[in-house]
Amino acid sequence: MGVMHRDLKPENFLLSKRGVLGFLPCYADYTMLKAIDFGLSAYIEEGKLNQEKVGTAFYVAPEVLRRQGYGKEVDIWSAGVILYMLLTGVPPFYGEDEKEIFHAIMKADPDMENYPWPLISKNAKELVKKMLTVDPKKRPTAADVLNDQWLVDNGVATKNPIDDEFLVRMKNFRAMNKFQRFALQVIADIIPPDEQEGLKAMFHNIDTDEDKIITREELEKSLVRVGSNLGSEEIKIIAEAADADRNGLIDYNEFITAMMNFRRTYKEEHLRKAFQKFDKDDNKRISKDELKSMLEEYKMGDEAAIKDIISEIQVNVDGEINYEEFCKMIRS
Repeated sequence: MGVMHRDLKPENFLLSKRGVLGFLPCYADYTMLKAIDFGLSAYIEEGKLNQEKVGTAFYVAPEVLRRQGYGKEVDIWSAGVILYMLLTGVPPFYGEDEKEIFHAIMKADPDMENYPWPLISKNAKELVKKMLTVDPKKRPTAADVLNDQWLVDNGVATKNPIDDEFLVRMKNFRAMNKFQRFALQVIADIIPPDEQEGLKAMFHNIDTDEDKIITREELEKSLVRVGSNLGSEEIKIIAEAADADRNGLIDYNEFITAMMNFRRTYKEEHLRKAFQKFDKDDNKRISKDELKSMLEEYKMGDEAAIKDIISEIQVNVDGEINYEEFCKMIRS
């Protein structure tokens, strides 16, 4: 999503649902783990480095302490600290106060010889070392970590969850009828720019030549960069799903519209405003004439194409759509 957290630590990971964990090895009782507390997070801007000193003492990266500019690599360092603690039960950089902790971080020489390290596998040790590399440019990316040999050997990285989720959502988007896609486009126009910043950053990370359009080649390279194992046929499905006007390219509005479905979060206020845009006479119902008017306004094709879109819509017995029906159609 083009965001660096900047304060990753064990207490910023919570289970998404309340539930009984049970006793090991009852893994089925575990619910999804999610990162929380994005109060210190920032959007990743290519070519722009942050200089703010933020984060929590034990987990902060050395480049943050130097204030020489840093990027998303700080999250890899913090994740490396967390992994070290998961394996050993103690932090890699310790001190009685912040000053001592920061001194240990700048020294960057964590103990990887004494107990319990002799009991820890070589591959696990190597991964921690790579994540705690002082030079951020030499640290692995998130995709590299996911595909590390230690995780592969332990069955963690045999399947990329990003691929499954991304592909399923895009297939769902492709399966939407034309009106549903059009309604999402109207909602995308309503969402304030500050709420689109994450998606905007994501678009610019893919649009490497900065021409404000994404080609299939750019999409493929970007997915590979984040560790995707999708084949060319699956990438073609994604590209075709997002390409609403079928010109072989994905522009910014098409990307935002498709990704909104990917997030599947539609705020009530956005749905209400979108409905009001359709409901031009403010009678709490959308008529076919109002639909036609909106489709023409958004240049959704000639009269035949507009008639085709309207024919797909399941209207109620009075031939109109109320707010509840409108919301149900978009969310279905």
